[in-house]
Amino acid sequence: MGQSRMKRLNVGIFAHVDAGKTTTTEHILFESGRTRELGSVDEGTALTDSMDIERQRGISVRSALTSFHWNGAQINLVDTPGHVDFLSEVERSLRVMDCAVLIVSAVEGVQAQTEMIWNGLRRLRIPTLLFVNKMDRVGADAKAVLEQIRKHLSPDIIPLQVPLGREQEFRGTVLLLDENSANGGESPANHQPEPGVNGLKQTVEIRTDEEERSFEQAYDRLCDFLAERDEALFEAYLDNEPVPADRWMSTMSELTRKALIFPVMYGAASRGTGIAALLDAIVQYLPDAGGNPQGALSGIVFKIERDKTMGRMAYVRVYEGSMRNRDIVYNHTQGIQEKVTQIRKVEGGRTEDLGLLEAGDIAAVCGLTQVRIGDVLGGPEAIPPEAHLAVPLLTVRVHWANEEQYPQVVQALQGLSDEDPLLDVQWLQDERELHAKVMGPIQLEILSSILETRYGLAVTFGQPSVIYKETPLQEGEGFIAYTMPKPCWAILRFKIEPGPRGSGLVYESQVKSEELLAQYQNEVQRRVPEALMQGLYGWEVTDLKVTLVYGQHHVWHTHPLDFAVATPMGIMDGLTNTGTALLEPMLRVRIIVPEENGGRVMNDLAQMRGTFEPPVLQGERMLIEGRVPLATSMNYPVELSSYTKGRSTFASFFDGYEPCPPEVKAVRQRRGVNPLDQAKYILSVRKALQG
Repeated sequence: MGQSRMKRLNVGIFAHVDAGKTTTTEHILFESGRTRELGSVDEGTALTDSMDIERQRGISVRSALTSFHWNGAQINLVDTPGHVDFLSEVERSLRVMDCAVLIVSAVEGVQAQTEMIWNGLRRLRIPTLLFVNKMDRVGADAKAVLEQIRKHLSPDIIPLQVPLGREQEFRGTVLLLDENSANGGESPANHQPEPGVNGLKQTVEIRTDEEERSFEQAYDRLCDFLAERDEALFEAYLDNEPVPADRWMSTMSELTRKALIFPVMYGAASRGTGIAALLDAIVQYLPDAGGNPQGALSGIVFKIERDKTMGRMAYVRVYEGSMRNRDIVYNHTQGIQEKVTQIRKVEGGRTEDLGLLEAGDIAAVCGLTQVRIGDVLGGPEAIPPEAHLAVPLLTVRVHWANEEQYPQVVQALQGLSDEDPLLDVQWLQDERELHAKVMGPIQLEILSSILETRYGLAVTFGQPSVIYKETPLQEGEGFIAYTMPKPCWAILRFKIEPGPRGSGLVYESQVKSEELLAQYQNEVQRRVPEALMQGLYGWEVTDLKVTLVYGQHHVWHTHPLDFAVATPMGIMDGLTNTGTALLEPMLRVRIIVPEENGGRVMNDLAQMRGTFEPPVLQGERMLIEGRVPLATSMNYPVELSSYTKGRSTFASFFDGYEPCPPEVKAVRQRRGVNPLDQAKYILSVRKALQG
């Protein structure tokens, strides 16, 4: 069978931190025969943790791609970070996956990051299998976790297996559907194991009447679940007609591939239990990558890395068409062409020259020196939308050890911003300052480590400060007549209106092209988002509608760049008329503490300007869910851990921006000249544009 016709799956492995994601990946690679020895997160030998800091800390920082074969299918597996500070890596990986495995700990259950990733998977309609891991640990509770999953994630979730034995007595699982399954089929106790790549797959026998009953109940639930979602199956099931195993399985596959249902598997990755069955389910129930290798090229860059020998490598997922070594590739996003020098598979520290990258596959492409993350190669038609999950909420100032290091630190951070655009490094040349946006303190540790190990630079970071935003207080107009000093002519009038929370910027023009040429209108539209990056208090202005209601150019005096100069002045004039309100980032928090600490937690939340729902007792522990401003709660996890003597859990995730109370003041130093000082601004911008 030709490689282009082989079933190919691009599977992302996602989870909350410490759910056992990298351990599961290592056992998958071992079980499939891809590796000869098991890698260990604790010992720093995991294949997918290739960075020094990942091995030292035992956490994944970057997404890692690895490939293997199972049951005649090629699987590209992307292991993604679990820590919330590296959510931007997860976001970029999500975009290029056709299907996913979401790992949930049988002990901790659904956590904040689990929900966030699930919401991203659902937004992109990515077919997903769930793997409940750590079934052999003390406190593992399959039933409670399944209830949690259905409550917090989706009611369309159904187990494909019955776990046997609890906690340390966990023996493995029995499949509800296999080739022997049917209405009135033979007893699962007699299921025969199938040969796997590394010997026999782990199967267990049902030993007790209780396990037999448990299996039969789960099997009936699965049949009811599938029959409810398939009319023909429902009729056959109602009439007690025997339904062949392959009919149940094909219905399961079809509904899973359409992301209408989500199967659950169980296992203990640290022992390798349940891994072979998980691999079988991936091939059986998740969709093929598809795509036509002979079509016109359509691919996307989702990751950029620098390799000591290969230099800059762009990781590309191709949806349609193919690319080869020495091909000239069109970058649709930037409107440029670049030459591919090499196409490589990169795994851990090993690379292999492929020479060809076809539809449905992922590889590292060398030679694309100007390409950026998110760039579309070829045509954009086959590219799926993005799921925006990561929002950096903190900004830090970067400090260097001595003045000689200043240019090197600038260059290094601009390079790292290339690999993670959400760092959004701001270089204020006049003030000789560098600022970066970050998700949290762990990311700062990692940044510091990378700058030291990769570039030999010792940097420190200032105290993180919260990123506020601004939004118009009321409707108003902005006007600018930029007609001096000649030659110039650009007259604009904007209407500015507050928008719904979370709506961002909505722009439209009511000006006819005969009144203001299309090329000038395009320049205005391009400059409006730039003009809104710094409002009256220096923060980005969001949640508003800007309408161009009047525009005028001059046949002789207008230069195309006049509208680049005029737009920020017109926008800032409008914002002084509307006024702006400060918005602050809010966190949704889930706190579990011993019952005796519950009262203090609720008091703390109130002191932090937070709100919370009635607490829920879970045995001797109390669950408190609520919302707090990031600004007041940045140090709270450490304080909570201290007074509960480490017996608490604190999980949080971003939950939108909300207006600050009037007493909160936050002003950010403006970069460059304020467009409200029109004379000074015009001189500075004209000089920059000419330069």
